[in-house]
Amino acid sequence: MLQFVRHYLIAVQFFTRIPITGALAQWVGFSPAMLRASAAHFPGVGCLVGALVAALSVVLWWALPQNFYAPLVVAALGTAAGILLTGAFHEDGLADVADGLGGSYDRNRALEIMKDSRVGAFGAIAVALALLTKVALVAQLVALGASALLTGLLLGHVVSRTWPLLLIALLPHVGDVAGSKSKPLADQISAGALAAALLWCAVAVAVWASLHALLPPPSTAPPWAALGAALACSALAFVWMWRWFRKRLQGFTGDCLGATQQVCELAFYLGLALGWGAGI
Repeated sequence: MLQFVRHYLIAVQFFTRIPITGALAQWVGFSPAMLRASAAHFPGVGCLVGALVAALSVVLWWALPQNFYAPLVVAALGTAAGILLTGAFHEDGLADVADGLGGSYDRNRALEIMKDSRVGAFGAIAVALALLTKVALVAQLVALGASALLTGLLLGHVVSRTWPLLLIALLPHVGDVAGSKSKPLADQISAGALAAALLWCAVAVAVWASLHALLPPPSTAPPWAALGAALACSALAFVWMWRWFRKRLQGFTGDCLGATQQVCELAFYLGLALGWGAGI
């Protein structure tokens, strides 16, 4: 159990800006092997980030005057809070992938572009569109009510952080292996790590089910059906990203993991909004 906690805290250190310092950091320790093991807790980081963003968003929704602009304000500030918590870690990956794969059809040249810290036109456009889409979709969930908002933010952050682990399992790590920060994390993933990730998903679903029972439903649609639509859209987004990376790069980099998280998160919100909006 202590190792479980240590690995989780390393994941929090690596994937967020939440400080793990001082005596706690010394107790946690660090090694490449521990960083590799922490990959299992990527969805657990989503639990933490999703819960914090969801709590802030619900409080804002209840505190703001109910008018046309309230959902947009909640969605924009919630999105900003998520970026502050993660240090734009995943958005940076999305920008690098867009620059690399948008800037060149040559595999090696695309990988070189992805290593460049400068943001090009494709990267800037991709991040701008992703943020615009995220704010619009979360605003749609806000308009549906607190139950839909909690479902989207809590489960969306968890599910979207599970798909990159499958990317690690299905594709080889490519690029500048010696200089890659993600290599110790992403060079392999065990069946036990995937099982731990699914356990985090189960915890998130259990928390969601408990909260959902206390809140008025956003529509007459069964909540599990709407959740199924969200999972289906997120899964389709993952398959598309996996095929794209396999075709263009013959593998993945750390940036690909961040880009996959972003795209699958957006797809989850879209599927949830469509599921409840269509009444399925």
